Order: sequence, then C-alpha cells, then structure tokens
Amino acid sequence: MVSPARPLSRLALVAAVAFSIALPAAPARAQDEGIALIRDTEIEEILRRDSEPLFKAAGVNSSAIEILLIGSKEMNAFAAPSTMAVYTGLILESDNPNQLQGVIAHEVGHLAGGHSARSGDMSAAGLKPFLLTMGLGVLAALAGSGEAAAGLVGSASYFGTLGAMGYSREQESRTDQAGAAMLERAGISGKGLADFFDKFRYQEVFQEARRFAYFRSHPLSSSRIESLRHRVEQNPSYNKVDTPEAIEEHNIMKAKLDGFINPTTAIVKYSEKDKSYAARYARAIAYYQMKQPDQSLKLIDALLIEQPNNPYLWELKGQVLFEFGRAAEAEAPQRKSVALKPEAPLLRVNLGQTLIALDSPAKVEEGAAELRKALTQEDDNAVAWRLLAQAYDKQGKEGLARLATGEYYFAVGDAQQARVFAMRAREKLSKDTPEWRRATDIVLTSKPSKDDLKDLAKEGSISRTSTR
Repeated sequence: MVSPARPLSRLALVAAVAFSIALPAAPARAQDEGIALIRDTEIEEILRRDSEPLFKAAGVNSSAIEILLIGSKEMNAFAAPSTMAVYTGLILESDNPNQLQGVIAHEVGHLAGGHSARSGDMSAAGLKPFLLTMGLGVLAALAGSGEAAAGLVGSASYFGTLGAMGYSREQESRTDQAGAAMLERAGISGKGLADFFDKFRYQEVFQEARRFAYFRSHPLSSSRIESLRHRVEQNPSYNKVDTPEAIEEHNIMKAKLDGFINPTTAIVKYSEKDKSYAARYARAIAYYQMKQPDQSLKLIDALLIEQPNNPYLWELKGQVLFEFGRAAEAEAPQRKSVALKPEAPLLRVNLGQTLIALDSPAKVEEGAAELRKALTQEDDNAVAWRLLAQAYDKQGKEGLARLATGEYYFAVGDAQQARVFAMRAREKLSKDTPEWRRATDIVLTSKPSKDDLKDLAKEGSISRTSTR
C-alpha cells in the first residue's frame, strides 16, 4: 500500500457526479472567477515539453516539478516550490510557442530565485487548494450524465494565495534577466518573452482593477520592456524560430481549450473553411460540448481515418459516447486509447470508468483492475479512488469501498472525512491485512480524535502513550 506520509501536492481531477456523500462547497472566489483545475494528458505533455529545457537550464529537477493547468479566462501563471501553474487564458493569449516559453522562463526565474518560497502567504497556504474542477481528458461526468459539469478537489487557498503574490518592479527586472539568461542557456530565443510583454504594454496605463491578474502581480513598465528587449537581442538564438511541429502542437493545445471552454466561440473561430487538423479538432470538441454528439463523432471519425494511432482522438470518441449514454460503445475506443498510450493513467481512468458502468461482473472487475493500475502511477488521483469505491460497492466489497472512499478524501485533503471512512473501513476489513493497516495509517495521519486514539490503543494498533 502507499505510504501514509505521501504529500498532497498533486491536485487530482475530481469530475462531476451526484455522490451519496456530499462534497464540500467550492470557495466563492473560485466560483466567482470561474477558476478550475484541468487535467488533460495531451496538454500536460505539451506544456511539459515546452518547460523541460527551461527547468534544465535553471538547474531545477524537472521530475520534481508538477505542472498544473488552471482553467480561467484570466491570463496568469505562477511558480512555487515543486509547482508550475499555467492558466488557460495565458495559453490562449500567446501567439506562438516561443511566447509561452518566454513567460514560463520568467516564472521559473521566480522559482529559481526563491521569490514565491520566501512569501509568507505562499508558504502558509501550502499549495493545498479547494478548486472548482473540470476535466478534458478524464470524463466530466462520472455517472454518464452529460449534464454533470463540476466537481471539487483540494483542501485550502490556492486562489486566496494568488492575490497575495506580488513582485516589486526591481524583482521583476531581475527575474527578466534571469529568464533571458535561462532561455539563452536552453538555446531558445528570448524574442517571444519581449514580444509578449510588448503586446500588453498598454496594461501599465490601466487602473489596477482593470489589469490582467498577471500584470497586477508582475508590474510592467516601458523601461522594463525596453531593457528586456535589449537583453534578449544579445541572445545568439534570438532569430531562431519555432519548429513547424512546435507550432502545430501549440495550435492543437489552443484549439482543444477553445473547443472545451469556449465552444460557441470556437465554432465561429474555427470555421468549416479551415481544414487544418487543429480547426477540425476544435469543432469536434465544440459540437460535443454543445450537445451535438452525432456531429462531433462524424468529425472525430474523419480525423481518425487520417490519424488512426492518435490516442487522444480515441479518448475523445470514448468520452463523447460515454457521456451521451453509450457506455457499451465507448469501451472499444477507450481500450484503443490505453493500448496506444499505456503509460497515461488518465486514459486508464477513462477505461475503468466505462467498464464499471457496464452491467457485467467481469467488466466491473476489469474496470477495478484498470483503476488500480492507474493508481500505481498516480496514487493520489482522487477521481480514480472515487471510481474504485463505486466498483467495490458494486462487487459488495464494503470494506474496500469504504477504504477507497477514505483514500479519495485523503487525496483531496479532507482529513475529517478521510478519518471517518478509514475508521468505517477498519470495521469491515480483516485485521492486520495490508488494507486494514492502510486504513489505520489514514486515521493516524488525518487528525484522529482522542476517542479514535483510545480505540486504536485498546486493540494494540498504537501505544497507550500516544493517546495522552
């Protein structure tokens, strides 16, 4: 079993469903600003490829950095210890990969300089948020309902923290230079960073409340932009342009986000006259979001003829079928997506969800196995734990269902509910089994009450001195 001391740094997707147990409410700030944590394997991989050379140039261990994709129309990004977050608004406002890499370099410069680590507000927050969550790669509706569209994850205050994150102009100028040097070491042009800031030069004349959040916390000035421009022009790679492959990936990322987040706009933006892959992909997603599954599937099938080994097209096809009540038909494309990309846990979660929705004990058992495989790769994937609880409940494995629910709450940082379900699981699990011991570990690391500790001491699970 997993260690009880595992960190809660990963903010696993919790997709929407009417659970029998009520989930806590999202903070008003997140709801009001339309903020969401998005999990999507395809976009996460593109962001990782864009960021890897910059992490390396900064001397940062890239494997220790979690990249978060935050759904919001706000143009923003931030870096904190072990975390790099990029807002969808920033991606959609960037004209090319080089601009996005420039902003990432700037944020990694803050990270390398320890700016966020030195912020008392950031440290106090601990990066354990409540977030209103939507899914792209993982199905948005666990119950198979296309109406279900929201869920919750986390434990406290990312977004309260963001308002407190502000850097001085002096810090910003130093970080500009650090980011420019990082881009140079990585062999990446710094032109995109200067162009991006120049594109939003007008922000400096706006009142504070009218500025993008990014420029409220990262103050711009004309002298700063000109100083940065002068610095990056010295970069030997200044005239280096994005590769066609990088441009295509960037376009796909933007098209996918537009299709999911702005479907009615996307239908107009990516017109029928645009025959590019990205445009057709955006339209397929937009039609699905606009509840026109047949139109969406027609476009997806046409794209699959051209790219039969694209796991994300198979994933999308399965997603559309599942969410419109065609779970049996969704199984084959979900299997294909996993076969093409077996190392992607979110694709396994999709398949597991589809299988446990089918009226077959064998399928439910296989679905549970797929979810367990996904959890070996992401042991704090909350949606996988929740689905696994449903699978165990269908199988009549009450103790395991309670334990999986406890794991779910542990993953999202709800210590009280994690403890409650772990205690209930211990009542149904055989004593001294790995599962029983794991339930005990969750209790001990989830703010146990004095009565809980006394009960554990009576049975010898802990020493009596621990209850004092």
